[in-house]
Amino acid sequence: MRNELLLRANNACELCLNTKDLSEYTVLPKNSVNIDDQVLVCGVCKQQLDNNGELDPNHWHCLNESMWSTTPAVQVIAWRMLSELKTQDWANNLLDIMYLEDATLVWAKLGLTQEKEVIQEHKDSNGTVLNQGDTVTLLKDLDVKGAGFTAKRGTAVRNINLVENNLEHIEGKVNGQQIVILTKYVKKN
Repeated sequence: MRNELLLRANNACELCLNTKDLSEYTVLPKNSVNIDDQVLVCGVCKQQLDNNGELDPNHWHCLNESMWSTTPAVQVIAWRMLSELKTQDWANNLLDIMYLEDATLVWAKLGLTQEKEVIQEHKDSNGTVLNQGDTVTLLKDLDVKGAGFTAKRGTAVRNINLVENNLEHIEGKVNGQQIVILTKYVKKN
């Protein structure tokens, strides 16, 4: 299989084109010995894919080219790495224009959730984790749209609800009115 991979990859890393320290890399969650589940990678890419080191965003600029590979396993790795680096403007832009077949996208997403279980939490302005039912204090005066009043700085909002699909929003009652509040304007008591 190694010879087939070397031939397919033109004796270079299929991600960054480096020709040194090449090895096979199985793209999870696949675990077969099928060449379609393998990517030929260099030592630098392998180390970062295995999370043995800090991600180097500069190294992954190579995805600008490799994301267009016709090999689904290479596309999956490119999508996952761009997803990991989406806080970088260039990576987010590439992710926006990248196209994957439906089955390939399912493969990419499945492996990403298996590799890294991302914990998503609501956090206040200080980075403190907010929980359902907590009490928070407003850090500034907030105009409440549609209700005709201003929620004053220092107001305690008790028994908050976390907005499920938006980590920046919580809900709570102020002046008897249920409102949505941005987490960056509150501090947990």
